[in-house]
Amino acid sequence: MATLTDARRVVVKIGSALLVDRTTGDLRADWLRSLAEDVAWLKAQGADVVLVSSGSIALGRGVLGLGQGSLPLEQSQAAAAVGQIRLARAYEEVLAPHGITTAQVLVTLEDSANRRRYLNSRATLETLIGLGAVPIVNENDTVATDEIRFGDNDRLAAQIAVTVGADQLILLSDVDGFYSKNPMQHDDAERFPVIDRITPEIEAMAGDAGSGLSKGGMKTKLMAAKTAVAAGCAMAITEGSAHRPLKALAEGANATWFTAQTDPQAARKSWIAAMKPIGRVMLDEGAVAALNRGKSLLPAGITMVDGAFERGDAVALIDTRGVVLGSGLSRYSAEEAMRIKGHRSTEIEAILGYPGRAALIHRDDMALQEMVTKQ
Repeated sequence: MATLTDARRVVVKIGSALLVDRTTGDLRADWLRSLAEDVAWLKAQGADVVLVSSGSIALGRGVLGLGQGSLPLEQSQAAAAVGQIRLARAYEEVLAPHGITTAQVLVTLEDSANRRRYLNSRATLETLIGLGAVPIVNENDTVATDEIRFGDNDRLAAQIAVTVGADQLILLSDVDGFYSKNPMQHDDAERFPVIDRITPEIEAMAGDAGSGLSKGGMKTKLMAAKTAVAAGCAMAITEGSAHRPLKALAEGANATWFTAQTDPQAARKSWIAAMKPIGRVMLDEGAVAALNRGKSLLPAGITMVDGAFERGDAVALIDTRGVVLGSGLSRYSAEEAMRIKGHRSTEIEAILGYPGRAALIHRDDMALQEMVTKQ
C-alpha cells in the first residue's frame, strides 16, 4: 500500500468545505496555514507538490452577498472572478513564509482532452515544478459554458495528476474514506482502508453525498480514482478538516487508498504506444544513439518528415533503414518540423519567427520499442 512519505510527486485536492467556513463564508485562515506547513514538510522530504484547490466561488459569493443557495451560471462566474483573486493571494501569503513560490494555473477539463492544449499545460506545470514553485490549480470557472459543479475538481485533480506524472493523489474531503454505505445515515457502514480494484460492487456503493459548499460526492471521487490508478498514480481519500491533514495521513489517519498496478512513467509510455501514428520522422544515426542514451529527439537529428500531423499528434520514429523505433508526441506540426529538421535548436526562433521548444519530441513523450536499445 502507498504511503504519503513515499511520494515523489503528489497532487493534493482541497475541497471548498475545508477552505471556507460554511456559516460565515470566510476563509479558514488557520487551517490553510497548517496546510502550508504540510506542503513545506513534503517539499523538505524531496517531493514535488501541486495543489488543486476549490473555493473561488465559495469565497466570492460571500463577498458579493449571494448567500448559500444555488446560483445561476452568470452569478457563479462572477463569484469565481472575485473569489479567485482572494484564493490565490491567500495561498501566496501562507506559503511565502516557508520560502515557497506559488503560481496560479487556471485550466478546464478540456485542457487535458485536447492533446495540443494538454502538452501546453504539461510543459507549463513541469517548468514551474522544475523551478521549485507550487502550482495552485483551479478550474477556470469564470469562463465556463456548462453548469459549474464543484465536484469536477475531483476529476480535474486526477487529470492534473496524470498530466504531471504524479505517483500519489490525495483528496482532502469531509469524509475519512470510502464507505460501503453513507456513514452519516448508517451506523453499520464499513470503511475500506485499501481498494485494489474498482469493481461494479464498489461503484454501486458510491452515493451522491455533498456539503452545502461542495456538490462533489463519492461518484466523482471514484471517477477520479479510475483515472489516477490507470495512469499509475495511487489515490487516497481522507478527512481534511483538522490541522496538518497531510502529516496526519502520513502518520496513519483514517483513509482509503486506491492502489495503482503500475508506475506513472510506464503507464504513460503504454498510452503513447497505443496511439496510431499520424506521420513519420526519420532519424540519423546520431539521433538514434541519443535515444539509446535516454535523450530527447532534437530537430538536428531528423532527416525526413512525412505526413500531415499537428502539434500533439503521435508520429512514428524510424531509422535510415525504415525500421520503426517507436513513437512520440510531436511538439511541432509537420510543416514546422519540415522547416527546422537538420537544424540546431538555437536556430529555431530565426527559422520559425518565434521561440520554440528545444526538442521535437521530449523523452517523456516517447515510447520506444525494445529493438532500439539493441541496435
